[in-house]
Amino acid sequence: MATAETVAIIDYGSGNLRSAEKAFARAAAEAGTGQDIVVTADPAVIASASRVVLPGVGAFADCRRGLLAIDGMGEALETAVHGRKAPFFGICVGMQLMAEWGLEHGRHPGLGWLRGAVEPLAPADPELKIPHMGWNDLALCRAHPVLEGIESGEHVYFVHSYAFRPTDPGDLLATADYGGPVTALVGRANMIGSQFHPEKSQAAGLRLIANFLRWTP
Repeated sequence: MATAETVAIIDYGSGNLRSAEKAFARAAAEAGTGQDIVVTADPAVIASASRVVLPGVGAFADCRRGLLAIDGMGEALETAVHGRKAPFFGICVGMQLMAEWGLEHGRHPGLGWLRGAVEPLAPADPELKIPHMGWNDLALCRAHPVLEGIESGEHVYFVHSYAFRPTDPGDLLATADYGGPVTALVGRANMIGSQFHPEKSQAAGLRLIANFLRWTP
């Protein structure tokens, strides 16, 4: 009898873990993928997981510190994501941590998986408030399997004051307009990351999660 895939949502003290768990479990059930959704802080579980999800809420440096403070977590991520090429999904600050640097409260190193830095939002319209909070339209930059059935103009939910600026435009999958283009979704190889919260983005968010759960990079 085949063993069900494990989707590991990393618990490192930052992120909407219950909301993420519920959304991934619902998407897995509706898509019929049969995966086990597990919230865990155990590096051994993450190192062997079929898919890895890194949520994140708060300041860039605090999230990185909390993640790497767990003994063996850095090695587990490298083993899963770069060694075994397990599909990886970073959400909000979890996506930002994929960058080389974060510039929130100083310059802090990220995981360095994608080239570029996380910089303060600076909308051209001074009437626009920081943080960028609420629903915004996606503008797709290129086709990708995780975007199947999702079109430009669909609404997703953002809460952030900083945004990732990728060095390589090929890493950019979608943007949103907030006084200028803002990175909404990135992807390279077996990794994707969303600045918006798919677990709070209703139908479009569930579709994105379901596509991730079916994705074979």
